[in-house]
Amino acid sequence: MSLVELIAQADERGLAASGMACLDRCVPLLGGDDETLRPLWGSLAEDAAAEEWAERLEQIRGKLDAAHGADGTRGAEVAAELAYRMLTTAPAERSTAVLRGWAQACSVTALRVHRILDGGDPAEDATDAVEAAREGRTEGLPLSPLCSAELRRQITVLEVLAGHGPAGLRRALEVSTEGRRVLVAALSRRNRRDG
Repeated sequence: MSLVELIAQADERGLAASGMACLDRCVPLLGGDDETLRPLWGSLAEDAAAEEWAERLEQIRGKLDAAHGADGTRGAEVAAELAYRMLTTAPAERSTAVLRGWAQACSVTALRVHRILDGGDPAEDATDAVEAAREGRTEGLPLSPLCSAELRRQITVLEVLAGHGPAGLRRALEVSTEGRRVLVAALSRRNRRDG
C-alpha cells in the first residue's frame, strides 16, 4: 500500500503519530534532541485529553522557538525553515480531519528536507518526484538514499500503528529515533563538506 493510501486510512492516533514522527526526525534542524517531542509521544501513549496535547505542543513550540536558528549553509537553512513549518502548523485540535491534512503536509515536507540534506538543490521544485514516491510510483525516480529511507520510515510508522494500534507507538518512536540519528549524521556531513 502506498504512503498516500496509508495516510488516507489512518485513524486519529496514526495521523498524529505520522505527522509527529516526521517532525521528530527533523527536530535537530531546530535545535532539538531525542527528548524534545517525548511529551507529545507520551500524550498519544496515555491517550491524554486533547487539551493536554495542545498544552504540551505549546510548551514544545516555546522551547524550539528559542533554539531555532540557521547554521549558515543555504541548504540547511531551507531545511530548517521547512522543519519549522511542520512545528508551527501542528494542530492543537486533535481531530481526524485536521490531523490528516497536517500528516500529509509533514510527509511531503520531511521528504523535501531529506532530499535537500542529501545534496538536492533547495531551489529546485521536486514536488512531482515527491508526490510520485508517496503514491508508490518509485520505479525510475531519482530518489536520493536519504529520501528513500525517509519514505520507508514514514510507511513503517503508519503500518505499525495500523497493525498494532496504541501498542505500535513504541516501534514508531524507535523508527523515528533511528531516522533522527541518520539526519544528524547527514547534517554533520553536509556541514563538513560546505565548511
